[in-house]
Formats: sequence, structure tokens, C-alpha cells
Amino acid sequence: MGYALGRIEIKGVSLGSAGVFLVAILFGFLCTLPELQGIPILKEFFTPDSSASAFKNYKFIETIGLLLFVTAVGFIAGPNFFRDFKRNAKSYIPLGAIIITVGSLLAVIFALIPGIGSAFSTGILSGALTSTPAYSAAKDVAGAADGLVSLGQAIAYPFGVIGVVLFVQLVPKFLKADMSKERELMKVAQDNKPAEAVKEKKEKKTIELDSYGIGAFGVAILFGLLLGSIKIAGVSLGNTGGPLIVALILGHFGRIGFISFKIKTTTLKTLRELGLMLFLAGAGFEGGVQLVSQISNSAYGPMLILYGFIAGVVMTTVPLIVGYIFAKKVIKLSLLNNLGSLTGGMTSTPALGTLIGVAGTDDVAAAYASTYPIALVLVVLAANLIGTFIA
Repeated sequence: MGYALGRIEIKGVSLGSAGVFLVAILFGFLCTLPELQGIPILKEFFTPDSSASAFKNYKFIETIGLLLFVTAVGFIAGPNFFRDFKRNAKSYIPLGAIIITVGSLLAVIFALIPGIGSAFSTGILSGALTSTPAYSAAKDVAGAADGLVSLGQAIAYPFGVIGVVLFVQLVPKFLKADMSKERELMKVAQDNKPAEAVKEKKEKKTIELDSYGIGAFGVAILFGLLLGSIKIAGVSLGNTGGPLIVALILGHFGRIGFISFKIKTTTLKTLRELGLMLFLAGAGFEGGVQLVSQISNSAYGPMLILYGFIAGVVMTTVPLIVGYIFAKKVIKLSLLNNLGSLTGGMTSTPALGTLIGVAGTDDVAAAYASTYPIALVLVVLAANLIGTFIA
């Protein structure tokens, strides 16, 4: 149903795979209705609050989907990533920092409004940037006020997904961009390897764990989860950043000793799309349940909810626009590198999936992968600092 909704185009713009997210939100809402208790099969999904078992199951589905998606993206981007990052590190790092800084400053301003506070504001920030690690960090700092964090995240998350998905489609439309030309500009910027070097590397003898690469993919996830669990000064890469970095390394080198970590492109693209669909289904269901649960149980009134929605739109839109202008005017990134970096800076998994379709190439994943880890660490730090130092 979500894919069908995503195929509907209005003046050439569609929701794409984010349609799955919207349908999942609706499903999450429906599963809070007591009437479901009497309907066969559907009653198994009935979840009157966020602690129900069905909700936990969908959280698991969301996590599995995100693991599959980011690991596949890492393997796809790996062959060109380190060369591209070395060439453009001075662009990617400031861009990621600017996006998170702008969003954080807006969160601080909103938190200082009388009656709002840091817990609600950091929840909105995590939703606007669709960042689960930031959400977890904000809840840890909020203590007894963690309900406000959940309320803010639930209100801001839907637009945080849809806003960036629409942005990466609308900008090329407004600019009337020639995608074939933009793909060429991106390839020049990424300075791809010559074919001879790739061929020479392929001639080295290796042993495959399996013909499809599923074994290598699983090893990357395992070591990625271990890397993501390491905390330094209370900050970790988590279940997303760890697998992404390990997959980038394995995708770049293609082997460890005599063991091959090359994975068929068809396998990677299938796992990437499957992961994105599972992530959107799980996150959307969670969003629908949380939205109903938090709003219905909220004692803060409809005006706070309205303020939260407006603040979420601002915290999504303004960092996007500022980041885009900075990337275009100051560091002069090509359009596709610009938009790819923005999806990473906004930590937006669904938007990358949409951008790959818009661009007609997987190469945009390299820009996403370059900016994402920086943004991920900074947004977690921002949630901690705002929650700690602002009442």
C-alpha cells in the first residue's frame, strides 16, 4: 500500500518509498483503536500504549531494516568513499557541523520560550532530524520529563521524514537540472578509479564465503554492532554508525587476507531496498502509536502540540536550506554531491533512498556516508548539552 501511494506523482514529485512510512503511521494509529480487539489477525497488532508487545516487535523490525540499509549503503559507497572523503573532507565536515549547529540553535531558542523547556525541544530536534540516537540521549538526560521528549519526537518525526524526501526532489525540479550532466559532474568530483586498477585488484585470488555475499554482509553487521557499542565520553556510533563504517572499510578493500568481501551489486541493492522498507514500516508504526499515545495522554494542551509541530517544521527546513546554500555558494559542491551530503547531514535514511532514484545512480551514497557519521555524533552531543544546561 505504501509503495502504491508513493507512486502517485503531482507535477513530477512523489513520496516514493516514504509512502510506506505514511501508511505505517496510519496503521500504527489504527492499532491504538480498541475496536481492533474483535477483528481476527488485526487484533494481534492492537497496542493501546507504547509498552505493548506489538510495538516492541515493530521497533525490532525498524532496527533490522536500518541495519540492512546502512550496511548495504556502506558496501556500495566503499570503493570510492575514502578517496572522495580525502578529496572533500574540508567540505563534508563543515557542512555536517553547520546543519546540526543550525538545528541545535533553533532547539535552544525554542527551549527558552516560557513553558517549553529543554526536554520537549530536544525531542523535537531528534524528530526533525529523524535521529534515534539523539532521541535516546535526550530521554536519558530528561529523567522524569522523558514523556515530553517522546511527545516532541512523535510530533516532529513525520515531517522530518517527508520534508527531506520532498526537498531532494523539489530542488532539482526548480533548478531544471539535467541529471545526466549532474551525474558527470559528480563523477569528476569523486575522481573515480581507472578501470585498469579495478581489474588488477580483481585478479587476486580470494575465497568467497558464499556466492551471493550474504556471509560477508553478515560479518560486516556483526563487527559493525561491536564497533557501534563502544562508548567514548558517553557517545557511541550506535547500531547505525558502526555497521556503516565497517561496511565502508570492507567495501573499499574488498577483502581481508584471502577472504573476499565483494558482494554482488544486485544483492546489495535488494538488501538496501528491503532494509529501507522495513525501517519505514517499523518507524512509521512507532510514530503512529507514539503520536496517539503521547497526545492523548498529554496534559500540556493543544497549543503546545501546535508549537511543537511548527518548531519541527522549522528545525527540519531551516538547516536544509542553510546547508544547501552553504554547500552551493561556499564550498561549491555539485548538485548531487550537495543533496547527498544534505541527506547525511540530516541523518535522513528515507531521503537517501529517494535521492538515489532521482539521481539515477548509487554514487550519491558516498556523499551521504561522508557526512552522516559527523552529523550523528554532533546531534547526540547537542541533545546531551541542551538537555543538561537548559532548564
